Amino acid sequence: MSKRHDAKHKIDRRLGVNLWGRPKSPVNRREYGPGQHGQRRKGKLSDFGTQLRAKQKLRGYYANISERQFRKYYAEATRLRGDSGENLIGLLERRLDALVYRAKFVPTMFAARQFVNHGHVKVNGKRASIASMQMKPGDVIEVVEAQKQSVTVLGASQLAERDVPDYLEVDHSKMTAKLARIPGLAEVPYPTQMEPNLVVEYYSR
Repeated sequence: MSKRHDAKHKIDRRLGVNLWGRPKSPVNRREYGPGQHGQRRKGKLSDFGTQLRAKQKLRGYYANISERQFRKYYAEATRLRGDSGENLIGLLERRLDALVYRAKFVPTMFAARQFVNHGHVKVNGKRASIASMQMKPGDVIEVVEAQKQSVTVLGASQLAERDVPDYLEVDHSKMTAKLARIPGLAEVPYPTQMEPNLVVEYYSR
């Protein structure tokens, strides 16, 4: 189970954005941060503060993955050819739990991690239970037979608050999803603006 499952809405309030675009986000009612000092006037962020906030948003979005793991993604992104910010997004979107969420097999990113960890999906016909597993174009994800008619899966597939992105080919009648290509930042349907270039600046300072 995700360590931050019960506190995920605090991430929204601390960052001051509806990070996942959920209608139940507390930011929709209270735009100030949590705690007794949450309503204090916000000062202007420094360059470092802006970069840190960008990193917190991106890291928090993917079910608040650990700082150690997130730094590894940055290191890998800088080793790859091309724009490091775009590479970082590509690596994060290729995570198995991220694609399970994008395919609308589960309602939240936190639920996606738990769903994968419990062995409820198969990759290319083999059961997988590592949420951070990197998918490649052409890989096929399938919900295991025992979960295809579950309330969670059926409810998530009918959610109107988000759509399946173009880089995934999803068949909800079979509960399968195929990664067509590695997406760029402009293709990823983030509910709030993400700035991976600032994340790169944060780690490279």
